[in-house]
Amino acid sequence: MHLQRFCSVDVLPRVPTKAGALGRWSTLALIATLASVMGAVGAPRNVLIASPDGRLSLTVMTTGGELEYRVTFDKATVIETSRLGIVIDGINLGHGVELGQVEHEEANETYAWRGVHSVAVDRYDGAKISCKSSGGGDFTVEVRAFNDGVAFRFIVPRDSTARVPDAAISFVLPPESTVWYYGLSHHYEGVYKKRNIADAPAGDWAAPPVTFQLPGGAGYASITEAALVNYSGMALQADGHNGFQERLGDEEPLSYDFLHVHRDAVEVGKRLSKPAAINGTIVTPWRVVLVGQDLNTLVNADVIQDLNPPPDKDLFPEGFNTTWLKPGRSVWRFMDGGGIALEDMKEFSRQAGELGFEYNLGEHWQRWSDAQIRELVDYSNRYNVRIMFWLHSQELMDPVKRRSTFERLHDLGVAGVKVDFVDNEAKELIDFYNSCLRDAAELELVVIFHGADKPTGESRTWPNELTREAIYGLEQATMPAWAEHNTTLPFTRFLAGPADYTPVIFGDRRRDTSWAHQIATAGVFTSPLMVYAANPKNILQNPAVGMIKSMPSVWDQTVVLPMSRIGEIAAFARRSGDTWFLAILNGPQTRDMRVGLSFLGKGRYQAMLVEDVQDNPAAVKIQQATVGAENSVKISLRPSGGFIARFSR
Repeated sequence: MHLQRFCSVDVLPRVPTKAGALGRWSTLALIATLASVMGAVGAPRNVLIASPDGRLSLTVMTTGGELEYRVTFDKATVIETSRLGIVIDGINLGHGVELGQVEHEEANETYAWRGVHSVAVDRYDGAKISCKSSGGGDFTVEVRAFNDGVAFRFIVPRDSTARVPDAAISFVLPPESTVWYYGLSHHYEGVYKKRNIADAPAGDWAAPPVTFQLPGGAGYASITEAALVNYSGMALQADGHNGFQERLGDEEPLSYDFLHVHRDAVEVGKRLSKPAAINGTIVTPWRVVLVGQDLNTLVNADVIQDLNPPPDKDLFPEGFNTTWLKPGRSVWRFMDGGGIALEDMKEFSRQAGELGFEYNLGEHWQRWSDAQIRELVDYSNRYNVRIMFWLHSQELMDPVKRRSTFERLHDLGVAGVKVDFVDNEAKELIDFYNSCLRDAAELELVVIFHGADKPTGESRTWPNELTREAIYGLEQATMPAWAEHNTTLPFTRFLAGPADYTPVIFGDRRRDTSWAHQIATAGVFTSPLMVYAANPKNILQNPAVGMIKSMPSVWDQTVVLPMSRIGEIAAFARRSGDTWFLAILNGPQTRDMRVGLSFLGKGRYQAMLVEDVQDNPAAVKIQQATVGAENSVKISLRPSGGFIARFSR
């Protein structure tokens, strides 16, 4: 009788073949499904989805009618059994739940990408799980398991009235996990703290991504969200019991004046207390947990962009290769001196051309006539430099004015805009991001968002978004210890996507870091539009100018070397075409090391090495050598120092 009931199940979760498994059905999935269909009184019902390589699994279950989930990697727990739910108009659909039909889905494809690598992989096994809640009707939980992460979201069918969704998901970390996070008081411009999860105080706010190291060397994970559309953004709040609770953004965007005059005095809880109403079907953003044995897996994970739709072929006929979508490097006068007159901007463009940079980012353009803007654009084009202009978001909130402004800039030959002060995750501002990107795409303008929310993979759908801030970068002049911060960021904030950190400066603003450290940040940090902080004159006068000129802003391949440790050292090998770069950021400790060059291909390479000068942080030592994959380089890193090398075939 039980066997007959088992055979009559409509759909079983499919997982790939592993040693000891029966065909494409894993033993664990069979056991979980048997528990659900054999009908033991009070027994939980489980739906397990495993990654294509079988190492990572996401289980959705009901225990006493409560909807829950857990995540495991190999034999280790990544997320302990945690609440899974969504509140609609005050009713938590995660209570009194019965699981229904399970519809399997899968994908295995690649697509063009930019930043960490040039080809992204979208490969997963997944399911749509039909659910019935005793208090709120039917809904669907959609889950996907990739080789480097898991994701889940809710789909609540259309209703005749607008409804207000709210948060009800928890993320319980294994005991003794080490976690890195910062709060919300500066809206994605904070400094990460390292804590044992048991020491995270109840009520502490955490801005995703929240990265943690599993106990016992079991690997790393990071919590964030993807495909944030028509919804409020997600924040996290510590519960004091090894977990974080999902929270949603405010319904009312705070005014610019309030945010920037009273920003530090804002009571964050009030900003997160009014999720916005949604008409029609409610589709939440994906909740994402990136998972990997090492930091290289996290940095190379494509999960976040995979969960976003591909670009519109009408707007981007060749996808990321559409002709006007040009990544590159930019000069900017704001941080290291430079005038704001038209002639000053023209000189910045000339110097950008001398560096081989592709952009010049300017402000105060509103005081110029159309004729003057055309003069700057035409002059810059002679040096193969494109012009971008800074804009305050308040100038673009009105759709008619936004369209008019974009049309004017397009007609004058301006390549793009930097939109600043969009720093709130209210649904209305999330809608603004998407509307702004659509209008810009229709007029072939590339976009930087500054003073912004974390990225959630939008640049797959809108490849005209080249980068966004949402990071504590060099614009801040008060950081006492940049080196620890810089060796934390590649494994925390940068996991969400590119960041407009504005790296590389040689004056006092670099604080504890060396020149070599500053130059290496452009090799470790990811931003398809890399805006340099230093005045181009100071770059041209630096002994390592040849290295800086040769560094691209997008990469074909990235390898995070095993020596990397969050907050201590970040070591990246990155390839562009046939040329490799080795970039290392050092934390506060002196280090002597030998780094193997096995990442190089066959043949011999001409190497340019830029190293610290041990007794002078405002200097570099440059060496040349001929090497191959069988060789290694000996490196001595001063505290807060760095190293960068180029290997040309």
